[in-house]
Order: sequence, then structure tokens, then C-alpha cells
Amino acid sequence: MSLTVTQKSEIIDQHQRSKGDTGSPEVQVALMTARIKDLTEHFKIHNHDHHSRQGLLRLVNHRRKLLDYLHSCDADRYKSLIASLGLRK
Repeated sequence: MSLTVTQKSEIIDQHQRSKGDTGSPEVQVALMTARIKDLTEHFKIHNHDHHSRQGLLRLVNHRRKLLDYLHSCDADRYKSLIASLGLRK
């Protein structure tokens, strides 16, 4: 259910702004998106796992707040991030 070290490092390498960057909103949103995708696959099998569903809702809300922050600070970075992650269709 959680991301492996190799998956996490690949996501960080793709979305980091500079070498060693793990705290930028782009990296955090990309990691959260990967976790959200894994959890949605989990819920297709385990319909009644309500405790994990609460964690999923918290992740989605936290990602939404980070995306709002990024949109208010730099709209170009926001647009490139949602295009690379395929969020807004």
C-alpha cells in the first residue's frame, strides 16, 4: 500500500526543482498523488475499509491545500504540475 523507496526516489527525481529538493510543493503533491492512486486501487478490493478511507480524505484535502498555495504563488508552476500529473481533466 505504501510507496517503495525506488518509487519514491523516481517521483522525487521527476518533480524536484533542484538537486536534493524534497520539500517543494511539486514534490509533495506528486508523492501524495501516488499514494492516493494506490489507496483508490485498494478500495476497489476492500470496500469496507473505512479507517483507511479517512486517511485518503485527509490526503486529498492536504493535496488540495498545497495546490491552492502553489496556484496563488506561481500559476505557471501550478499549470505545469497538474499537466504532468494529469489531475484536472
